[in-house]
Amino acid sequence: MPAASHSLGGALLTVFHRLARLRAALSPGCDRRVFLLAAVPLILALAAVAVLFAFQSRQLADREIADLETRLIEAKKRELQNYLSLARSAISIDYGRAAPDDATAKERVIQTLAAMVYGQDGYFFVFDYDGTNLVAPRQTGLIGRNWSGLTDAEGTPVTDRLIAIARNGAGYHSYLWPKPSTGDVARMVAYVAGLQDWQWALGTGIFIDDVLDTVATARAETEARVRQTFLWIALIAAAALLAVFLSGLAMNLRDRSRADAKLKALTQRIFDTQEEERGRVARELHDSISQILVGIRYALELARRRLRSGDARAEANLDTGIDALGQAIHEVRRISRDLRPGVLDDLGLGPALQALVEDFGQRTGIAVDFETVVFRNRLDQEARIALYRIAQEALTNIERHAGASRISLRVFGHPAGATLRIEDNGRGMAEARAATGRGQGLGLRNMQERIDRLDGSLRIQSSRSGTMIEAQVPLSHLLPPETEAPHGGDTERRLA
Repeated sequence: MPAASHSLGGALLTVFHRLARLRAALSPGCDRRVFLLAAVPLILALAAVAVLFAFQSRQLADREIADLETRLIEAKKRELQNYLSLARSAISIDYGRAAPDDATAKERVIQTLAAMVYGQDGYFFVFDYDGTNLVAPRQTGLIGRNWSGLTDAEGTPVTDRLIAIARNGAGYHSYLWPKPSTGDVARMVAYVAGLQDWQWALGTGIFIDDVLDTVATARAETEARVRQTFLWIALIAAAALLAVFLSGLAMNLRDRSRADAKLKALTQRIFDTQEEERGRVARELHDSISQILVGIRYALELARRRLRSGDARAEANLDTGIDALGQAIHEVRRISRDLRPGVLDDLGLGPALQALVEDFGQRTGIAVDFETVVFRNRLDQEARIALYRIAQEALTNIERHAGASRISLRVFGHPAGATLRIEDNGRGMAEARAATGRGQGLGLRNMQERIDRLDGSLRIQSSRSGTMIEAQVPLSHLLPPETEAPHGGDTERRLA
């Protein structure tokens, strides 16, 4: 152990000196990232050395302590065998000449064994095979009573196990037993042999609390050495980490200004996107709703004038106004559906996506293959909204940039959750970005952020022959089958 500690200390000092030399070699103009990349492996090496040292030290200590404990207990067992040999020699004359029912010889043997005590706690005990104690000089309260079924504080059988060993010849048994000199319960190792002619179990025991104390002391010393070495390793690691931290601090201060600039640019892009969406809604209202309402007003005013003058064409003007009013209602519903489709809340994800792709196909002329599979479970509201918005964003990108002539949209459930897959035969993202001169837009970032909030996954594959976007939400976002929607449940409503 000391040799291992010195070797480890030398290795750690070598690593630390190398770290210091590397730190000094870096000139102020060098990139701090180089130092960071060089320091991290050294810190990991310190940790690996510490773990390896602790593991090997404990293994070595456990083997040594186990070997020490085994040697001490084996010495105790040999001592017990010698004691029992002395006892059998002392009773050999009376036992060897007596018949199995010789009560006088049995009484002389009992008296002989009762007188044979040694040390503060050593004595011989005898149980007959029925469990009755015949000899216990230091614990006379046991004599004459049947102790069959006796167990120690840990539930280990005592009397029955000793008798079973004696029936088979001889052997050892370990259990907890009150120590005669102190009255405290301690671990005892007993050696018992059978006097088969008389059906007696003769044995003696020795307490091994001194052995256990020696082993515990050795173990505590080993743990103290390991802790002390760990402390030195921790101090060295802390010094190395401090050096890395100070070096990285300067790098972080420099990079923070760059990150702030990027954050401001991203925030501005978000604001621009919001303004773009508001402008789109404003244009929709002005170009469609506003013009339709103006036409309705002119038609109604013309109908009023003609009604006052008795002109029969007033009814036709009213019909025109009513038709235009229906068109305005349709436009309002379309704009409202784009902002938040009511069918998503009322009927679920499947019908909402179907309405979305039908409107997309009518507006763009792009052929859309839509397929959905009835889920065994229903998606929760957060997952429904996320998948719908991802589909909406993907269709918008396809309309603006892909130049596709056919789209496939599938939504289905499976044992791992639910998946939305959108494929097109357009020109792919790389060519689209080259044509527009833009990098990755907010649309894909929004998709990724939405799916990340659900702990799901977003997979995008793009080539010159088309693009595939696959969003998967985990099973945790599917409600159990018995949960009913507040509006009732039909086949479409059970989709999501």
